[in-house]
Amino acid sequence: MSAEAADREAATSSRPCTPPQTSWFEFLLEEALLEQHLQKPSPDPPPVQLIVQFLEQASKPSVNEQNQVQPPPDNKRNRILKLLALKVAAHLKWDLDVLEKSLSVPVLNMLLNELLCISKVPPGTKHVDVDLSSLPPTTAMAILLYNRWAIRTIVQSSFPVKQVKPGPPQLNVMNQMQQEKELTENILKVLKEQAADSILVLEGALKLNKDLYVHTIRTLDLLAVEPGMVNGETESSTAGLKISAEEIQCQVCYDLGAIYFQQGSTNAAVHENAKEKFFKTKELIAKNGSSSLHFTIDEERLAGYCQACGVLTSSSDDASQQATPYSQIHSCMKSGNYQDLVKIFLEDNLTLSLPVQFRQSVLRELFQKAQQGNDALDEVCFKVCVCNTVCDVLQGETIDIQFCQLFLKPNKEKIDYLLEVCSRSINLENASEALKRKMAAFLKNLCLGLEDLQLVFMISSHELFIKLLKDDERKLLIDQMRKRSPRINLCTKPVTSFYDIPASASVNIGQLEHQLILSVDPWRIRQILIELHGMTSERQFWTVSNKWEVPNVYGSVILGIKDNLTRDLVYILMAKGLHCCAIKDFVHAKQLFAACLELVTEFSPKLRQVMLNEMLLLDIYTHEAGAGVSGERPPSDLISRVRGYLEMRVPDIPLRQVIAEECVAFLLNWRENEYLTMQVPLPLVQTNPYVKLGQLLAATCKELPGPKESRRTAKDLWEVVVQICSVSSQHKRGNDGRVSLIKHRESTLGIMYRSELLSFIKKLREPLVLTTILSLFVKLHNVREDIVNDIAAEHISIWPSSIPNLQSVDFEAVAVTVKELVSYALTINANNHFWLIIQADIYFATNQYSAALHYYLQAGAVCSDFFNKMVPPDVYTDQVIKRMIKCCSLLNCHTQVAILCQFLREVDYKTAFKALQEQNSHDAMDSYYEYIWDVTILEYLTYLHHKRGETDKRQIAIKAIGQTELNASNPEEVLQLAAQRRKKKFLQAMAKLYF
Repeated sequence: MSAEAADREAATSSRPCTPPQTSWFEFLLEEALLEQHLQKPSPDPPPVQLIVQFLEQASKPSVNEQNQVQPPPDNKRNRILKLLALKVAAHLKWDLDVLEKSLSVPVLNMLLNELLCISKVPPGTKHVDVDLSSLPPTTAMAILLYNRWAIRTIVQSSFPVKQVKPGPPQLNVMNQMQQEKELTENILKVLKEQAADSILVLEGALKLNKDLYVHTIRTLDLLAVEPGMVNGETESSTAGLKISAEEIQCQVCYDLGAIYFQQGSTNAAVHENAKEKFFKTKELIAKNGSSSLHFTIDEERLAGYCQACGVLTSSSDDASQQATPYSQIHSCMKSGNYQDLVKIFLEDNLTLSLPVQFRQSVLRELFQKAQQGNDALDEVCFKVCVCNTVCDVLQGETIDIQFCQLFLKPNKEKIDYLLEVCSRSINLENASEALKRKMAAFLKNLCLGLEDLQLVFMISSHELFIKLLKDDERKLLIDQMRKRSPRINLCTKPVTSFYDIPASASVNIGQLEHQLILSVDPWRIRQILIELHGMTSERQFWTVSNKWEVPNVYGSVILGIKDNLTRDLVYILMAKGLHCCAIKDFVHAKQLFAACLELVTEFSPKLRQVMLNEMLLLDIYTHEAGAGVSGERPPSDLISRVRGYLEMRVPDIPLRQVIAEECVAFLLNWRENEYLTMQVPLPLVQTNPYVKLGQLLAATCKELPGPKESRRTAKDLWEVVVQICSVSSQHKRGNDGRVSLIKHRESTLGIMYRSELLSFIKKLREPLVLTTILSLFVKLHNVREDIVNDIAAEHISIWPSSIPNLQSVDFEAVAVTVKELVSYALTINANNHFWLIIQADIYFATNQYSAALHYYLQAGAVCSDFFNKMVPPDVYTDQVIKRMIKCCSLLNCHTQVAILCQFLREVDYKTAFKALQEQNSHDAMDSYYEYIWDVTILEYLTYLHHKRGETDKRQIAIKAIGQTELNASNPEEVLQLAAQRRKKKFLQAMAKLYF
């Protein structure tokens, strides 16, 4: 007996034995009414409960003369009842969504089993063993319907079910419910056992590329009249309701996706299958349109499945799915990157795209992890909770109890972070009035809920609070706080409340000073200073914060202003503007500098020029951090202002050296070499060391590459740098009478200190300028007498090859400078192969052979498309190859040494043979033989392994040497192609090993 037949028997045998409630006449009347309803043109479907009534009547057991319960008889009445149930389902077009909502599992199981019987499914056979393509269309469709329902029922049973509140207990009803529950559990058990077979049946259905048919009322009537006579018609391609192949695939893909997704909770790999099926469903719906389907699909639920699959799977070709906040949050939770998690929640507070329920579920998961002993998550929980609370406030939701619990013991850090989240969650310029009112109400209620006045003051003096609440509202808030403060009578005379004590002048001054420290609004700063100076004339308010720093060259001029209010205002505006520049807040810096410029223009031409200079520096910073990053040239106006600053001849103007430094670096970065070389005034070159250095660099770069007679500027630059790197020495007599030599690292022999030179170079981004100065330092490093391993560099031949006084040069400082410059240059362009070779040479010279190999290989990879093209010979010179050979030798990778010996212009057989004789090799040895193209080396390997009795390795060498493309009779191009292919594979294998 098949599992389907067993289900049907269980469904029929478990019914309670009750007497018929309708007479045969009433039953025939019901049948006639149903037939009349089904023939109406009205689109309204018949009540689904008719199926329950018909099947209950047909499945009632009979009682024989001995009062023994017998299975329902297979008589005409029961057959008609079952047929009527099938007709109702056929009228509903066998829509499982409708049937599942109204019918219980046992009833629907019975209905679909009757469909299998009437569709002539071979009895006693498993569906998985049946070839669907060989069955009649209606039979194949019946099998698909049953197995789809089986899968859907398994999935549905995994969802939590809300328990129905029971009514007054009735014994017969409770017994019937218990029987139905047990029957449902038995059917589910069978379905789950057959789940694998049902999945295989549905997977097989996806391979069917033909339309199928499902029974209609007409085909069911024809079967009821005379099954034998109409068998040909019902099995033909025109009988029944046509279901297209695309619609079948769409429904089956969706149902398979659901079962795969449910199985993914225990087997994560299955999520990939689910993802494939759901995305296939989306494609089919987009192609055919959801309205054309006979069976409906919940597109919102499908979208949710697709979203979940995109999060749970990390496919490299799913960049769009990975870009969603859900996938990012899932990745952060999985990797423990909680800092980025908080950042995502904070950014979403502006867009409010994440659902509130999802936010709460993430917070619950974090709390669970924290309760398991991970104390580091306490702060993360607090931050996510604050983000969620502010999000709730903006959406008009009630504040969660978790936030209240976390704020039972508020402190300064918590209030600070809360105010930061509030500020970053609302854009006051674009926010609606309703949104502003919600945020203002939240901050007001927060103040009223705090007992610590210091914390209240932190909120009330915050910039956001001041902008959101008007003066009248703030006064009203203070009155409310006075009213809510407790007043306790400890004696007959009432004690004065704290809020009834009038605030002293010092308290008001302290509050204003706090606002002064926090504010970056020039107008607000001016207002606060006016109020402060109105309270007292004794204080110097530019000293309020020790973080307000103004360069000394400016300080003496500003502090010389006689009017106290103006002096404080100019000092504070400049200090705050410089601080904003330092933290790259260029918008606020521009506002502060503009206000300061407007103020000083009225009374001090000297300070006006100072502010113009600072605004020029700010504009340089703004361009370099913005449009300059993408390579966009600066506007001509900015270049003209930079030139104007360098040529400025206004006497007694305090100047900061950093502005000249940035201006020269700016001109070098944007290739203004013509101006620096030919148009800079001579007095400026003589007085400003940065201009002189910039002129020499520009002239040297301009003449590259050039004839030997054009290297005069290169020699001048060389002498300047050598002088900067020289040390001053002096003799000192000790207590014992001996004379010792004392060297000073930072001497004043050059036009600037070495540290200043290094700082200037790190402002350069132009590759040619960086290459020039880098090659100069490399050459200076190589000049020393005790150097063992030279460092190679581009354009190194333009520099002099000797120094008259070697002892005066601090070569240790030069070596350190070379390392720092190469590291900086690689941050500008990590794919410059010449810089990579320099870095490799440095590691080689310092005996760091593995790191050296890494950079040698990286240099070759970046200029050959990861070795898919030939590495240029000026990159992999014989010197580079020999150093790679030495690295491999010292790392005991002797087979790699032998292979690299082939890369030399003349193969180094001596080194190769010596390396192959080593038996203690740390590389893959014989697995590298396929990369050898030199027949002489392969023949030596064959001899060596034969001599050692290593038969297996000898066979590998013989196999390598026997390849036809290595035959010496081949044309030269064939041999070169074979060598190039082996070079490519070997270098790629090395790169994977050392990268």
